[in-house]
This record gives sequence, structure tokens and C-alpha cells, in this order.
Amino acid sequence: MTRRPSAPMPTELRRSMRAGQHPARSVPCPHCGAAAHKPCRVPSRDRILAQPHPQRISAWARQTACCPQCQVEPTIACHDEGRPRHTIHNRRYQEAEETAA
Repeated sequence: MTRRPSAPMPTELRRSMRAGQHPARSVPCPHCGAAAHKPCRVPSRDRILAQPHPQRISAWARQTACCPQCQVEPTIACHDEGRPRHTIHNRRYQEAEETAA
């Protein structure tokens, strides 16, 4: 039998195989410092969380989706009439979830 070299897994397949995980785990967590594809944790208690921190979900939505409300592209923060927001619009969360599905 001949051995074939293994090919890298396409990102579409890798994403579907991680279906049980929240898609926000694809970005690092700005709150606890967890690396991409690793679960969020509470460092003081050394406890792993089942769901990602809200800051990680916000960073994921900012990185992956355009905001339909203020019309900004991915990686750009949302704004209200030119003033930058500290949070992102709810419609941007919805857009990110739709594109991940």
C-alpha cells in the first residue's frame, strides 16, 4: 500500500467540525487572554468557562461582520453620527451570527 502525504484541512471543514463551540472562539479573548480556539477562563480560580466572555464575542463580531446600522466594514469600530462607540450595535451581533451559520 502506498502512503499519500496528508493535505491540510480546509478552513470550511475545520469550522464545521467545531460546530459545538461558539464561533467567537476563533479570535483571542481580550478579557482573559485566552488564545484563539481555546476556551475562556477565570485566572484567579483556574476555572474554564462554558461560554466566551462578552468582550470576546464583541471582538469576534467586530472582526467578522459589517455593521448594517452605521455602515462600517469589519475590523472598524461602530460609531454614532461620527462619534466612536465603546460597544457595537446589536444588529452587528446579528449579522455576525448569520454569517457564521
